[in-house]
Amino acid sequence: MQNIFIERNYQFIPPIRSRWFPSLVNRLGFFPWYLRRTAGVRKCQVLHADRLLESVRAGHGVLVTPNHPTTLDPLLLSNLAHETGLLFYAMASWHLFHGSWLERNCIRMMGGFSVYREGLDRQAIDMAIDTLAAAERPLVVFAEGTATRTNDRLSEMLDGISFIARTAAKRRAKQEPAKRVVVHPIAIKYKFVGDMDKTVVPVLERLERRLTFRPMSSVDLVERLRRIGTALLALKEIEYFGEPRQGRLRDRQAGLVERLMQPLEQEWLGRPQSGGIVTRVKNLRMKIFPEIARGEVDAAERDRRFRHLADTYLAQQVAFYPTGYLDSGVTIERIVETVHRFEEDMTDESPMLGPLDAIIEVLPAIDVEPGRDRGAESDPLMAKIGASLQEALDRLALEGTPYRSGETPAPHRISEMSDAIPSFETRSSVAERASQPSAAEATTTD
Repeated sequence: MQNIFIERNYQFIPPIRSRWFPSLVNRLGFFPWYLRRTAGVRKCQVLHADRLLESVRAGHGVLVTPNHPTTLDPLLLSNLAHETGLLFYAMASWHLFHGSWLERNCIRMMGGFSVYREGLDRQAIDMAIDTLAAAERPLVVFAEGTATRTNDRLSEMLDGISFIARTAAKRRAKQEPAKRVVVHPIAIKYKFVGDMDKTVVPVLERLERRLTFRPMSSVDLVERLRRIGTALLALKEIEYFGEPRQGRLRDRQAGLVERLMQPLEQEWLGRPQSGGIVTRVKNLRMKIFPEIARGEVDAAERDRRFRHLADTYLAQQVAFYPTGYLDSGVTIERIVETVHRFEEDMTDESPMLGPLDAIIEVLPAIDVEPGRDRGAESDPLMAKIGASLQEALDRLALEGTPYRSGETPAPHRISEMSDAIPSFETRSSVAERASQPSAAEATTTD
């Protein structure tokens, strides 16, 4: 489990509102240069930036909702700032502000302000609403809330986006009826442009050795990933069920998620819950963590609660593996993402596999209605944002490099692989986290 829980009483961290420094950084292109040096992002193509500029020039409050496939995405958006000359505000998880002094102040200087994911954060919500209502700067809120490691599929989105947008729209309707609040979904796509043999295959061999496998160099890459995924799932099933289970991988994946979540929901929320995994995990963390942060539990209870938090982390990672991702239309990018996922979940480290090229596409504006049709089965605004993003991701998926199998596995093997590849969390990472002193000043690798 990555170190995302800060054992301190939460304090809202506002952005630094200075304009000259971030404007200078954007003009100089510092962050695109930094991404090239540290993550191998060679170049980024920005498409339809004029759509965003048109909304800003019209005086509308602008909410920008990108998909969130990697932890590189916030820095990647600096290319959009460089292209348009705009400054942004952005919601950022509180744990990101507990790195070095330089990291913390760079986030703030570039418009980032904190949001507390383990509780209700009225200050962050008010800041977001005020920003949109005043049309001070475009506001960035990543639609999925956390990096999903899945570039071609949109995961569950944050419901809070529509609340923020509608509340701001109501305020603007009263103050300036001619002005609106609009949402610009933004599609982010990465393309792998490196040498698989030099960058990806060595990582795959390390993962196989970690599982005590001999490197399966003569086996097709997709089949190798299937075997690793099946082994990881079986290990977790032995841990939580006592033995490996039978059946389709997607059913076993869902079964492991429920085995992790339902006992915790019964204890902390009174009954098992339904709905998306992000919301379920957030509801649990809001119950489990605050007393740890306030130092109100003893060492034994703290350790027990961190084990529960580790289970929610694992459940979310397992649930994020999408069905059908390595079925038809397999691309090099999807294979790279899966290898990267495995390495992160097995080691708690997330070095990017590059070099990469990137695309940022600004999608057409979606008007925000101040009211909501309560009779609708789902939130109409979120449905429009989701449909717009997924349509763009489907189109940008064609930019990927098709994978041509050197050795085609049996059809039933590919079908099983497409169902899901489960996640894996090392025991050592949980033990290390639970053994930290309760007054630890946590930092993050997220």
